[in-house]
Amino acid sequence: MATEIWEGSFYCVKCKEKRDAKGEVVVNAKGTKMAKGKCPVCGTNLNRILGKA
Repeated sequence: MATEIWEGSFYCVKCKEKRDAKGEVVVNAKGTKMAKGKCPVCGTNLNRILGKA
C-alpha cells in the first residue's frame, strides 16, 4: 500500500509563519486525517488536520 502525501501550507509554531511543505497523511485514534511533515527552515515537526477519514 502506497503512503498518501499531502502538499500545502503548514503553520510552524517555532517560526510563527506559514510554510509550504510535504507531509505524510496518517489517521489518528479518533479517525481524523492529519498531515505530518518537517519545517524546511527550522526542522520542527509540523501537523495539519485535514478532516475525517
